[in-house]
Amino acid sequence: MMLSLTGFSVVAGALLGWVNSVTAEPIAQANAKALSDAIAVVIPGFDNNPAESPETVDVDGVTYKVYKATKGGEFIGAAVESSANGFGGALTVLVGFDKDGNIIDYSLLSHAETPGLGSKAADWFKKGGKGDITGKNPGEQPLVVSKDGGQIDAITASTITTRAFLLAVNNAYAAYKNQNVDTTSGATQQAAPATDESETNE
Repeated sequence: MMLSLTGFSVVAGALLGWVNSVTAEPIAQANAKALSDAIAVVIPGFDNNPAESPETVDVDGVTYKVYKATKGGEFIGAAVESSANGFGGALTVLVGFDKDGNIIDYSLLSHAETPGLGSKAADWFKKGGKGDITGKNPGEQPLVVSKDGGQIDAITASTITTRAFLLAVNNAYAAYKNQNVDTTSGATQQAAPATDESETNE
């Protein structure tokens, strides 16, 4: 029995290693394409390849990836990848800034927010959305949810997600400018989440 189990383990391990080696490259290519597509959304019009050589910027001990975009050799803006803890876990956004620091657009790369509530962050802050942040410059005025005295409308029943999202965007701007902004302005300290997101938002 011991020999059988050993043999089975060796075969299973070999198969897993083979599958991993076969799928690793396609997965890496798919991830690279997804990133390139997201960069094209948040800073359109570049003619270089920003995803090819991202810069890393350290702000308050946190490292951010900055993808610089150029057209005809001239800098036109950059996309910055930033994360913050939302209601369900880490929320990661890619924010595009023009050369003056104004927000062009954003892409929600990943999140673990409540479906139908916090997940609305993918569109809520887009141009024409209720919490539209496009054209705003966090350097002139940090993005703050209206419930906290700011100017951005929170996602309905998802204030925690909104605070986390705005924190990520404010921090992305700090990385873009390579300087500190008030990292508490977009999000406040959060209590342990309840079973329903809306219960913690009032």
